[in-house]
Amino acid sequence: MSMDMTTVGDTGLLDTLQHEVAVFARRAEQTRLGGVGQVRNSMDRAAYLLLNRLDKEGPMGVKALAASMGIDSSTVTRQVAPLVDTGLVKRTSHPEDGRAVVLQLSPRGLSRLEEVRSSRRRLMAELTQDWEPQERETFCALLTRFNSALSARMSVTPGTDTPATT
Repeated sequence: MSMDMTTVGDTGLLDTLQHEVAVFARRAEQTRLGGVGQVRNSMDRAAYLLLNRLDKEGPMGVKALAASMGIDSSTVTRQVAPLVDTGLVKRTSHPEDGRAVVLQLSPRGLSRLEEVRSSRRRLMAELTQDWEPQERETFCALLTRFNSALSARMSVTPGTDTPATT
């Protein structure tokens, strides 16, 4: 569904929105939204997202992990290497196909992920401490919706309005 963005809303509001998204992206990257305390800044975004995905979806191969994260296999391979080296992720053989490699969160990886999650939860609580519970819920719902729209847009082949087939 393509539409002229000027019909969607006030140009000034859209300018403010794109500016605030740009500021958010820069600040999030600068701080890595790493949380509070000793854990702050101790895990980069790529590592966090990979560990989180393995925790939520269980052991999987590189291709499946790449597909579920919307990135290519070579990127996953590059990002997972240091996680394997530091013992946060284990490489194991696929139970049915011994030649296939399966990536799995190690007990150490899970423990580290929980530390980081807890620290990030505290940061989110701190940043929104003077918000009403309903404001937190609304912000979360709208940010989720915004991220979903961005994700859907990224899965469209550049220059067309058709989904990518890769």
